[in-house]
Amino acid sequence: MQELIQKLYHTGTLAESKLKYLLENFDEKTADFLFEKAREVQHKYFGNKIYVRGLIEFTNYCKNDCYYCGIRRSNLKAVRYRLSKEEILSCAASGYALGFRTFVLQGGEDGYFADDKMVDIISSLKNNHPDCAITLSIGEKGYESYLRFFEAGADRYLLRHETANAEHYAKLHPQNLLLKNRKACLEDLKKIGYQVGTGFMVGSPYQTTDDLVKDLLFIKDFQPEMIGIGPFLPHRDTPFAEENAGTVELTLFFVGILRLMNPNSLIPSTTALGTVKDTGRERGILAGANVLMPNLSPVSVRKKYMLYDNKICTGEEAAEGYECLRQRMRAIGYEMVVDRGDYKPV
Repeated sequence: MQELIQKLYHTGTLAESKLKYLLENFDEKTADFLFEKAREVQHKYFGNKIYVRGLIEFTNYCKNDCYYCGIRRSNLKAVRYRLSKEEILSCAASGYALGFRTFVLQGGEDGYFADDKMVDIISSLKNNHPDCAITLSIGEKGYESYLRFFEAGADRYLLRHETANAEHYAKLHPQNLLLKNRKACLEDLKKIGYQVGTGFMVGSPYQTTDDLVKDLLFIKDFQPEMIGIGPFLPHRDTPFAEENAGTVELTLFFVGILRLMNPNSLIPSTTALGTVKDTGRERGILAGANVLMPNLSPVSVRKKYMLYDNKICTGEEAAEGYECLRQRMRAIGYEMVVDRGDYKPV
């Protein structure tokens, strides 16, 4: 097992069969060795820096009906909200004062925020904070929409592919959503010039080890600037309410593998990890992640953006706990920095 990890460390890749063997046979000792190697790579490219993104969840309306998602269209129990442009700009101003230099505008696929509205919000945000990066996470759009957002000042775009197996994708989404469309969007974003992020859920329903290997190889081939992964966590008001959650241990193992396969990518230690374990985000950093995304959304709406059950919504994951989070990172040997934290090509 350690020989396989050494090979991954030196070459950045493994054959499909070797990756599968690694995933099916790792234990705590193997994981610790992987994380040690992942930290070596992490420090080579980023030192002990942790980059911080201010997350603004500006709408929980969504036209889609993904089976795993708590803000899916069919969830009539969801309490819907939209932030105004003024509220979004206010969230960003508060974050800027704290030291945030990247803002992530995340929301469901909400037709109310048509292209003209988004362009106005993006350009106003960029005008107010020209030294900051703007990341969008608002789903599948057409090429022209993506281009307009980019020209208005958006720098990055997050769009998880969720699974690289089309059959598995069909089990997680209604018939109108297709993996080929998701991949086409990712290609459009890259073509336009965005720094692009993709990723997947670990432990989602019907997922096999072969599916997970496909995810690793897809990401290696696509070469995204950002990679977002987290454990699947069920939501009580979805068709997957009774499914088992993904494990922290397997998710962390993937963080380590992804760091070795994509040494200079920006990899968040996610809120989902912090939801499952109090020390989840620290463990994510120690497994090779190098980004944190505290929540800048108004306290009044945080519990309404509930993609999965028991999501942490107040306290240290939020902007109010910024200093506390900084101390937690220092305790494990890392520094949160005031920096856009751009992707660094090899």
